[in-house]
Amino acid sequence: MTTPFRDDATLVPPAGCPAHLAGAPGAPEDTDLDATGPADPEGHEPGLDELPVAELRRLYGPEAEADPAGLYEKLRAEYGEVAPVLLHGDLPAWLVLGHSANLTVLRTPSRFSRDSRRWTAFQEGRVGADSPLMPVIAWQPLCVFADGAEHRRLRGAVTDGLNGTDRRGVRRFVTRYTAELVAEFGPTGRAELVSRFAEHLPMLVMTQLVGMPEEYGPKLVEAARDLMKGTETAIASNEHVVAALRRLVERKRTDPGADLCTRLMQHEAGLTDEEVLEHLRVVLLAANETTVNLIADTLKMILTDERFRAHLSGGHMTVPDGLDQVLWDAPPMSLVAGRWATGDTLLGGRRIRAGDMLLLGLAAGNVDPVVRPDLAKPLHGNRSHLSFGSGPHECPGQDIGRAIAETGIDSLLTLLPDLRLAVPEPELTWTSAWLSRHLVELPVEFTPREPEPAAERGTASAAASAPAATPAATPAAASVAASVAPPVPVAPRPGPTPVGPSPALDPRARRGWWARLTGWFRR
Repeated sequence: MTTPFRDDATLVPPAGCPAHLAGAPGAPEDTDLDATGPADPEGHEPGLDELPVAELRRLYGPEAEADPAGLYEKLRAEYGEVAPVLLHGDLPAWLVLGHSANLTVLRTPSRFSRDSRRWTAFQEGRVGADSPLMPVIAWQPLCVFADGAEHRRLRGAVTDGLNGTDRRGVRRFVTRYTAELVAEFGPTGRAELVSRFAEHLPMLVMTQLVGMPEEYGPKLVEAARDLMKGTETAIASNEHVVAALRRLVERKRTDPGADLCTRLMQHEAGLTDEEVLEHLRVVLLAANETTVNLIADTLKMILTDERFRAHLSGGHMTVPDGLDQVLWDAPPMSLVAGRWATGDTLLGGRRIRAGDMLLLGLAAGNVDPVVRPDLAKPLHGNRSHLSFGSGPHECPGQDIGRAIAETGIDSLLTLLPDLRLAVPEPELTWTSAWLSRHLVELPVEFTPREPEPAAERGTASAAASAPAATPAATPAAASVAASVAPPVPVAPRPGPTPVGPSPALDPRARRGWWARLTGWFRR
């Protein structure tokens, strides 16, 4: 989910970056980039099921959860670009670590399918119905599990629907909701930005873009947070999301509008009501989970990276530059599952058998020494990272996600210009699972900001609803303080003023990727 490139952006890939060897405008969709290792013409390289399980590393458990990046580098040192690993239940899979190897898998669906029914472990009955892998990889009739003509039909509807979104309208929604969230904790002079800001903003905005009534927003925010954390009530929260979407589809049948739900229902692909509902759910949950992580990690970098803060306050760096750096260093999803080999093939010198599962190591590929020999070198403006995927399944909503994160962070720094970390950086903690890594808390302090009088708030809401041009990013200073900010209770928020439709999103929006995010991601 990215905003369109700035006209003055310098988009130069890292030295040796293969991202620009294929996938350029006019290049074929199914492009084989496999120059990732020596061939094995005589079949000496063992297959996945021929490797001794006792010697393979697990992508779950204490080692993987404590230091996933360290684990990736151990695997890279031992195996190279493609490493055998174990998933939950000690089921074997290939983890793709190289930047070029990831692009090969992403861009060649003829060799690496999204249809999980091909997985040998499924066909042999080795995956239990209660496996924690099932919410992520169990096949469903969605574009993220489809190939070929069916993928183009479903994906085309989703992409066209998202591209019909007004980018200026997105930014106005973000600006308004940011102001409302800041109004809740502003008078205290302290806040915890993950739970009070990052986990609220994306879903509040997305519910409006989907076409939901204003009153749905707060409850869906709580349901999405519950799903992200994988709590005991996650199933009930998922049922709440589905029920809300079902009511929305029923309503739009008689009361269509300028929203994603209506565009999906009216698309020439002829989606059924169930297909509309399920794709809306995928879009909502995918946009929420990834954008929450992107906002939290970018704010953390702004508040802790001395080089970035010096440039930001001096006007030489923008929030989009910060997003680019975070998308390289800390992608919202560390790993994507998965792809399944359509036949015997080679990748990174490894013999891949038909039916093998491949896991896309986005975080590992982004720090591949072949394309990033110096990890300390800034990559501002460079968007050849793997964070949004590539090929026919590249993230279709990356423009929207970046617009939410960029505008939200910029608006927050404008409202709270002296925002500073309230604890020493080493005290910040993360939770990790096999698919992603999450910042637990980001406590901050700032000069207390008194809430605006009711009359001024009404004027601000009316201004937010007016069709204004996209505001330019405003650099803001940040500094570090030593005291710890305790959690602040959440106060109820009055419903916002609706924003009307506007012109369509820039047609250069990128296309493709997968989306199926549930609470299992944090287990």
